[in-house]
Amino acid sequence: MTAPHPIALQVNGEHVEAYVLPRTNLADFLRENLKLTGTHVGCEHGVCGACTIRVNGEIVRSCLMLAVQAHGASVETIEGLSDSGEISDLQEAFRARNALQCGYCTPAMLITAQDLLKADAEPDRERIREHLSGNYCRCTGYQAIVDAVEATARARKNSDEGRAP
Repeated sequence: MTAPHPIALQVNGEHVEAYVLPRTNLADFLRENLKLTGTHVGCEHGVCGACTIRVNGEIVRSCLMLAVQAHGASVETIEGLSDSGEISDLQEAFRARNALQCGYCTPAMLITAQDLLKADAEPDRERIREHLSGNYCRCTGYQAIVDAVEATARARKNSDEGRAP
């Protein structure tokens, strides 16, 4: 058995130091060590997208990344995005359009949708579907999720137009 390795990182804006076994993946570290259970584990080989988080501003599959690889990184989970209010409008759109269903895929869908909306303020439905295609949902059939992302993009655009000088 390999000895635990020290790591230090920012998680949702807070400095975290821990000792982890070198084989511990980041999803398990977040869930088990930090009790951030919004990061879900589904397939454990990066296909389902349930473990999606942000590392240094980029979305990643935390089941495919070792915790030791996050040393020195900035990690954001659904808890951090939610607590900061960054995705409050997107969460409301998911609720209003019944895009939640069982909720298992929802945290990763929200993170992935926000990633898209930060890169493309006016994505069309095909672009939304393409960007979300790495996240599996077995309940909604995706239509409600696409509707929610599209509605959020439209509302953000209208809000930004109202603030123009």
